[in-house]
Amino acid sequence: MTDNTPLSIGRQLLDKGVISDEQLRIAMQEQQTNHQPLGRLLVGLGFLSEATIRDVLSENLGQESVNLSTFIIDPSAIKLIPKEIARRHLLLPLSLDIADKHLTIAIADPDNIIALDQLRALLKDEYRLSTQLANESDILRAIDQYYGFELSIDGILHEIEPGEMAYQTPQTGVNEFSQPVVRLIDALLTEAVQQGASDIHFEPESSFLRIRYRIDGVLRQMRSLHKSFWPAMVVRIKVMSGMNIAETRAPQDGRVSLRLSARPIDFRVSSHPTSHGENLVLRILDRQKGIVPIDKLGLDEAALGTLKLIIAKPEGIVLVTGPTGSGKTTTLYSVLNHVNTESVNIMTLEDPVEYPIPMIRQTSVNEASKLDFANGIRSMMRQDPDIILVGEIRDHPTAEMAFRAAMTGHQVYSTLHTNSAIGAIPRLLDIGILPDIMAGNIIGIIAQRLVRVLCPHCKLAYRPDHNEQKLLGLHPGVAPVVYRATGCDLCRHQGYSGRLAIMELLKMDSDFDDMVSRRASTRDLKQAALEKGFRPLAADGMRRILHGVTSLAEVTRVVDLTDRMG
Repeated sequence: MTDNTPLSIGRQLLDKGVISDEQLRIAMQEQQTNHQPLGRLLVGLGFLSEATIRDVLSENLGQESVNLSTFIIDPSAIKLIPKEIARRHLLLPLSLDIADKHLTIAIADPDNIIALDQLRALLKDEYRLSTQLANESDILRAIDQYYGFELSIDGILHEIEPGEMAYQTPQTGVNEFSQPVVRLIDALLTEAVQQGASDIHFEPESSFLRIRYRIDGVLRQMRSLHKSFWPAMVVRIKVMSGMNIAETRAPQDGRVSLRLSARPIDFRVSSHPTSHGENLVLRILDRQKGIVPIDKLGLDEAALGTLKLIIAKPEGIVLVTGPTGSGKTTTLYSVLNHVNTESVNIMTLEDPVEYPIPMIRQTSVNEASKLDFANGIRSMMRQDPDIILVGEIRDHPTAEMAFRAAMTGHQVYSTLHTNSAIGAIPRLLDIGILPDIMAGNIIGIIAQRLVRVLCPHCKLAYRPDHNEQKLLGLHPGVAPVVYRATGCDLCRHQGYSGRLAIMELLKMDSDFDDMVSRRASTRDLKQAALEKGFRPLAADGMRRILHGVTSLAEVTRVVDLTDRMG
C-alpha cells in the first residue's frame, strides 16, 4: 500500500514543515540498518517530539508499532477479549482506559477489516478502538504468556503460599512469565502508574512488607504482604533495573524502562539497607507528565508575563527554589522546552537525567567517571552552549562555576533548596558567593510548592469564618464561597485529584542588585519586592482558594501562613 510507505509519511512531515529534507534522508538511511518505523526513528534521532509525530502516524496506521517485550499489558484489557479471538486474528489487547472507554490493541495486520469488525461486535461498540502494529511472533508469544496466567495482584498472591516464593534466575520467554513474582511486580508497577503515583515504596518490617504509593504528594499504604514475599520481589526488581543482586549491604541505584498504558514510563530505582532488609523506592518518571507547556503552569497573566521577561534576558542565572518534590524540575523543563529551538544550543547537567528532550544535550552527573557539577559546567562551557541547566546548586564550587558561566554570556538555570524566592540570596551568601558577584548576574528567582487540586465531583462549598477570612486577606463581613475536601469514589475518598504549582516570581532589577551588593537584610529585600508588586507564595495560594481550585487546609499544609494572622 503506497499510503503506508516511509516516503508518504516523510512527504507529510515535509509538507507540514516539521522536518527538513536532510533530516528525512538521515532517518531513511538509519532505517536501512535497523528496520524500525520511520516515525519512531525520527523521534529517536531527536528531530521530532512524540506529540508532533503522533498526528501523522495516526493517518498511517500500519506505521505505529509497539515493542511487546517492554510492554506491560493491562489485565483489565485482557479480560475483554477471549484467547481464541486474539489467536485467530493475531491481536492482543494492550491497555484499557475505562473512563474514556478507549481500548488499545496490538495487531499484526492493521488492515484486517474482518478482525476489527468482529472485535467491535464483541465489544458491542462500547469502546473506542486504536491499533498498534506488532510482529506476528511477538503477539503469539504474548498471548501464550498473558492468557495462560493470573494477572491481578490479588489473584497472583492467592497463587502463592507464603514461604513458597523461592526465586531462580528467570529464563527468557514463557518460563520467565510463569513465575508469579514476575507477574506480581508487573502488576504492582501497572497499578501505581494507573493511580497516578509518583513513587512506589517497598518497606520491609520485622514480619511484613509494607507497600506505599505517593499519590499527589501524599504517601498512601496500598497493601501489606508477608515478609517471605520480599526476597524474591527485591531480586526481581534488581534484575529489571540492572542492579547487583548479590550486594545487599550497600545502597544501589538503577533504572527500568517499560511501556505501560500504551506509553513509555521510566522508573528510577534506589535501594537502601535497613535493619529489616533492603528498602526499595521507585520514582516513576512519566514523560507525558514531565513536560508541561509554559502557559499551562497555572500562572495568571501578569505572572506569566513576568516569567517570559525573565527568560528573555540573554545572560544571567534563573533560580527555581523549593523543597524536594515541589515540582522544580518540571518547571525548569517547561521553560527549557519553551526556549528550545534550532538556533540555540542547550546543555544540561542533571543528577540523573529524568526526562529526555529532543535537541537538548543532557548529561548525568556520574561519580564513577568523576564528573561532578563543577567539572561538568567547566566541560560544557567548551561546548559552545547558549543555555546551561545545572540540576542543583549545592556547594561553593558548583555555585562559583554557575556564576562564572552567567558572567561569560550564558543563560544558566538551576535549582536551590530554600523556602522562598528572597531566601535564595542569604543561601547563596552562605554557600560563599560574594554579593558583588550576585548583583547583576541573577535574572530572576522562582519559588514554588505543589498543592493538591480539589476533586470537582465532591468538593463542598462553605462560607469562611472570621479567622479564615483573615488568612484569605478579606475585609470583615466579606465572605465569598470557598471549598473544602470531602471524598468520593472518583477520587478514592481523598477529596483531591491531581496537583498544581503555586509560585512566587522575583524579577531582579538594578534596585535589587544595589540592595544585594550592600548586603541588605531579607526583611528590606522583601519590603522592596512588595512595593514593586511582588506576590508571595501565600498570596498565590489564596488566589487558588478563592478560585475554588484548592482548599485552605491544603495551602496551609505546604505554606507558612502565620504572618497573615498578625
